[in-house]
Amino acid sequence: MKQILIAALVLFQLSGLNSVLVCAEVPIPKSSARIIDQTSTLTREQLSSLEFQLAELQKEKGSQLVVLILPSTQPEDIAQFGIRLADNWKIGRANADDGVILIIAKEDRAVRIEVGRGLEGAIPDVVSKRIIEGEILPQFRSGNFFEGIQSAVNSLSALIRGEILPEATGSLTESQSLEGFGPIFILGVAIASLLATLGLRSSLAGSIAAIGSGIVALVASMPWWIAFILVIAVFVISLGAGSGGGYSRRRGSANSWGGWSGGSGGWSGGGAGSFGGGGASGRW
Repeated sequence: MKQILIAALVLFQLSGLNSVLVCAEVPIPKSSARIIDQTSTLTREQLSSLEFQLAELQKEKGSQLVVLILPSTQPEDIAQFGIRLADNWKIGRANADDGVILIIAKEDRAVRIEVGRGLEGAIPDVVSKRIIEGEILPQFRSGNFFEGIQSAVNSLSALIRGEILPEATGSLTESQSLEGFGPIFILGVAIASLLATLGLRSSLAGSIAAIGSGIVALVASMPWWIAFILVIAVFVISLGAGSGGGYSRRRGSANSWGGWSGGSGGWSGGGAGSFGGGGASGRW
């Protein structure tokens, strides 16, 4: 009887330990942009440059290549975390499974490339390993994180562009466009406010901000009619608020938007792609 009680106690303690370990898993961050840097390793300019490059790849091929920089994946190793991340984010299109995730765990000095099922032929494990060991790790060892990421993005993008995949839509969906409407609208109104405080008439300030907002919307591949509505909305609100303190309430929101990880450019998350464990890991 004593042995049974001891065994039961040991099992209880082990189950409790497992529960603690499960609870200690690093939470999966929200897929809010194509590149997310939780470590402030990259500058705003570097984030914007990579975001633009990744957005152009998706626009051209339809494939989604994203980057996550986080402090650590412990207690999981980066491969285990990568599986959870891929299952949660579902990067890539459902009909092509053409997603790729580059994960950097800075404090663990670990990096991983997760490859969607549809790209395992274009980016086999041995090629992922070659990119990690030949392009990423040497730069990371020298402290050149942007250069390592940029080199990997260039190589992965070239491999994706060389693969025959379902044709890209070439433009954002309506839901994606509406997601980008709010941030651009807030930014446009904030710019109009700034111009007005510098002495411009509210009509002129509103016109400049409205036209600028429309250009940004078109560059972000929004449909022309949404860009047109955005122009009208920014201009009308700018005139209504005037050049006085009416804008001050909006500046906080605009500043908050500016804190995005590189800006989403119409990003609305993964497209239901699936992963089968293809990829490779490395440490520097």
